[in-house]
Amino acid sequence: MLDIKFIIDNQALVQDGLNKKGFTNIDLEELIATYTQLTSFVTSAQELREEKNRLSNSIKTAKPDERPQIIARSKELGDELKQEEEELKTLEERFNQVMLRMPNLPSKDAPVGTDDSGNVVVRKVGQPPKFDFQPLDHIQLMEKNNWSDMERITKVCGARTYAIKGDLAKLELAVHMFVLDKLSAAGFTVINVPSLIKEKPLYNVGYLPFSQDEIYYMPADDIYLSGTAELVLNSLHADEILSENDLPILYAGFSPCFRREAGAAGKDTRGLVRVHQFMKTEQFVICRNDTKESEAWHQKLLKLSEEILQDLEVPYQVLEVCTGDMGAPKYRQFDLEAWVPSQNVYRETHSASNITEWQARRTNLRYRENATGKVKFAHTLNNTGIATPRALVPLMENHQQPDGSIRIPAKLQPYLGGKKSIGG
Repeated sequence: MLDIKFIIDNQALVQDGLNKKGFTNIDLEELIATYTQLTSFVTSAQELREEKNRLSNSIKTAKPDERPQIIARSKELGDELKQEEEELKTLEERFNQVMLRMPNLPSKDAPVGTDDSGNVVVRKVGQPPKFDFQPLDHIQLMEKNNWSDMERITKVCGARTYAIKGDLAKLELAVHMFVLDKLSAAGFTVINVPSLIKEKPLYNVGYLPFSQDEIYYMPADDIYLSGTAELVLNSLHADEILSENDLPILYAGFSPCFRREAGAAGKDTRGLVRVHQFMKTEQFVICRNDTKESEAWHQKLLKLSEEILQDLEVPYQVLEVCTGDMGAPKYRQFDLEAWVPSQNVYRETHSASNITEWQARRTNLRYRENATGKVKFAHTLNNTGIATPRALVPLMENHQQPDGSIRIPAKLQPYLGGKKSIGG
């Protein structure tokens, strides 16, 4: 959420940001007019409330012949106050509805574009493998090694679900343990969080109202299924005032995740790339309200994810995401895409985002400065640690061997009992 006073004082800048992100349906003039009217009603209602209280308190000391008039006037003020409070509630709802849909402003350094065609390749790392045999895709590799029960699980659980077994199931767990150990060594606190979440935290993080179609909702329990640990971690310190000494807070959140993939009809319907339920380790950072500091953390998060792909010995490219593709909460975003040989393309495995204070304002997440005692909204950042089974696709396909076995990268071998390969 943006500060309304900032919006009023920087209308041209905000409008430019809205245009760059494609939020052209937000009328700033109407929003500011609503806010002006709202503040006027707040003042008026407060004055009526004070006057009514003054009259009510004066009844006891008033002369008997004055009391009926005071009581009548107090009732009139009560009726006026009730009407103003109803109008005030309507104005607040109208104002909040727009403010909750107000995106974060993009960094001046972010490339400008309308969709993913405007994303910029920053660098490519590693060379795609050249096989001297006919390589298999990840589905064929799973079938050859009896690592999956895709048809059976579809009958039981429906489309876009998966069941992997044997050494591939162990590999999935090994990848997460490797990443959690790496993040722990980098100062992150490992935390396992629930996949159940209330509605308010979804608004806090910005998942609502922007991603309504992606979320599973269970009306009988009035609860949602979380799509990433970030949704939970962002509200873990909601409404708190932290000490500056507490910052930065670094979380490595692990959880099952659920997404409807409503907008992905016809895309990657086979295999492990796009499924409804998956496992994810998420990096989440809370730091001071300083753009230089949060941008430095952004680069650290990106570096950690690059190191993970390098440790997995998978070729990848770094994309800087353009303004029209980065989503409402983002100030700046980088994606990592790993090479998938069977498709001859890079596929996203990681997404690192600086949200600045946008989420903290919605969450009321603050800290007190040591030097000044002032209370400020924190900055938040998030980045994928690893998400499976998607990450298993480039891992299997890039490391396949002629007999259908999978070579295990050296950094992963200790997590699989020292095995140098599986399958075959």
